[in-house]
Amino acid sequence: MIKVGVIFGGDSVEHEVSIISALQAMENIDEEKYEIIPIYISKDRHFYTGAALRDMETYKYFDNMKKFVKEITICRKGNDIVLQKIKGFFGRNVNTIDVAFPIVHGKGVEDGSLSGFLETLGLPVVGPSVLGAALGQDKVVLKQVLEANNIKTPKYTWFYDYEYNMDKDKIIKNIETLGYPVIVKPANLGSTIGIGVAHNQSELVKAIEEALEYEKKIVVEEMIPNLLELNCAVCGNYEYSETSLIAEMKMKHELLTFEDKYLGGSKGKGMKTSGKMPNSMSTSEFEVPANIPEEMTNKIYEISKQVFRVLNLKGVCRIDYLVNRETGEIYVNEPNTIPGSLAFYLYKPKGKDYKTLTDELIKSAIKDYKNEMHKTSSFTSNILSEYNGSKGFKKGAN
Repeated sequence: MIKVGVIFGGDSVEHEVSIISALQAMENIDEEKYEIIPIYISKDRHFYTGAALRDMETYKYFDNMKKFVKEITICRKGNDIVLQKIKGFFGRNVNTIDVAFPIVHGKGVEDGSLSGFLETLGLPVVGPSVLGAALGQDKVVLKQVLEANNIKTPKYTWFYDYEYNMDKDKIIKNIETLGYPVIVKPANLGSTIGIGVAHNQSELVKAIEEALEYEKKIVVEEMIPNLLELNCAVCGNYEYSETSLIAEMKMKHELLTFEDKYLGGSKGKGMKTSGKMPNSMSTSEFEVPANIPEEMTNKIYEISKQVFRVLNLKGVCRIDYLVNRETGEIYVNEPNTIPGSLAFYLYKPKGKDYKTLTDELIKSAIKDYKNEMHKTSSFTSNILSEYNGSKGFKKGAN
């Protein structure tokens, strides 16, 4: 049986969202085909494994529950990827994994850091590559890549914290060329954390200061008028990709907040919804399929596959769109390279349930890994034999 290491948590403001996503996914991985090995990264960046990590109650009092889990490190021993207990004089093998399934959100984990570590071990990894994850995480670089490929995004400007501190007036003047209202975003966060809408200069300053609490790099965008917000997922790899149905988000405010998405409103009360995501952490209202013209539907499918390809993505990605209802102009807002709930709710109405989706993602990761193994990654060379330490290469060596 294939052992799947589901990795989640991490030092991220989206830590708790990752836990919910991962627990949900583990309930929807076929245990007749796969053995599920939970691997939790705590906020202080320690790795743990154990059956107790599949119970939500464990995280409510984690310090008291540590006796039921094992702190581990992940390493390669021979042909095996080993979870090794790190306490004690000698490391003891706790388990092994065959495939890594990161279900992480936010900076420090979803940005390619984790997938890079796992790929270095020589492990099949579900989800985006280092490059795809990094491009998807940084909203500024993302926009630059999309623009280079003639994919429309909202007009924007960006800056670093030190630039704002050095010349606040210059930064504000530049932002105001976009025209109010504007949206202020930390460049490397998700789940709408740290994001604010500004209708005037005083609100702008307040939104920037709040965003700077989370991130050193800030992006400010024009606000699309007559807003229609749509989501479309893509799953697959560089050879094949499949779009989901399109969801229309039912906006009650100018901007969906973290509380709207995960707590059901600012006071934590669940909203009455006509389309609550089943078994999802989100209580945002939405409609699937979106009530939009066929021409727009096909265009979004086309753009979604293009974004997936351009950003070197694999696994499953949810792409968020902003549409001007009046003009019909379509803008890519951002991709979520490891989306909450793995965007299963966009595939389920299409006939693909959550268990089928996770099965396809795991199989695709294994296939990609095997294909990569057929590529030349190193070659025999005598270059070191010709090197003579600080003196450089030996005389006559090419």
